[in-house]
Amino acid sequence: MRSWKTLVPLLLICSATLASESRLPFSTLFKGQDQFNRLVAKAKAGNWKALPIGERTAAVGQALVGTRYKHFTLEIDNRIESPSVNFQGVDCWTFFEIALGFARMLNEPESNWTPERLLHYIELDRYRGGQCTGEYLSRLHYLEDWLHDNDRRGLVEDLTRDLGGRSVPHSAREMSTGWRHYRYLASNRSLLGPLGRMEANVSSQRNGLHSTAHVGLALRKSDGVLHFMHASSPSNYGRVIVDDELSKYLYRYRSDSGILVARPLR
Repeated sequence: MRSWKTLVPLLLICSATLASESRLPFSTLFKGQDQFNRLVAKAKAGNWKALPIGERTAAVGQALVGTRYKHFTLEIDNRIESPSVNFQGVDCWTFFEIALGFARMLNEPESNWTPERLLHYIELDRYRGGQCTGEYLSRLHYLEDWLHDNDRRGLVEDLTRDLGGRSVPHSAREMSTGWRHYRYLASNRSLLGPLGRMEANVSSQRNGLHSTAHVGLALRKSDGVLHFMHASSPSNYGRVIVDDELSKYLYRYRSDSGILVARPLR
């Protein structure tokens, strides 16, 4: 999905037991142990834990540059919803949440830098109220909803209006319109009614902003220029890249109305 023209300045909790209690095998929930181990080694060597959360997230994101793009990495089962991580392939959403979740994990003692603990922070970020119930609709499916929920819980700060953001017409209907592309919805059509109600709520809570289409991290390079770091779809680069400076990237997609901006707080 080309979703969230929202960026995280210099990016931009899961029951701890959920992964072990899930009925899905761990090999389904977590893929890419070797890549994870290399990332942990880089974090230790670079002392990333000493960095502020924004710079730490940017460091993780840069270490993931080159990771291939993979569609629908959040759709891991037909019925059971669960936190998941796949270092072997990411889409735009899973790229930014892995970068942020891994950065948060580094606040803990090094003995806790484990796949299980990363899944804990993925749950904190990805699900309404920070808890996955095992139900598909406990996931924050729309980035507008993600921003609203994570801002409410004090995990990120929504900077959009403070930076001069203005409302434009909005409608969140992507999933109910394209339900056949989502394996959970295709296997459980009874979810379409509750999904439609959730989408109506998302459409109303942003006071008229467009549905988002892409998400990534804002990276200020050594020359002081702000760039867009993201998982670029196969129709473009097909991997995680540090793209053009942000203003040029936005100019490239002039049909889009603008961006949402969030800053991680912890």
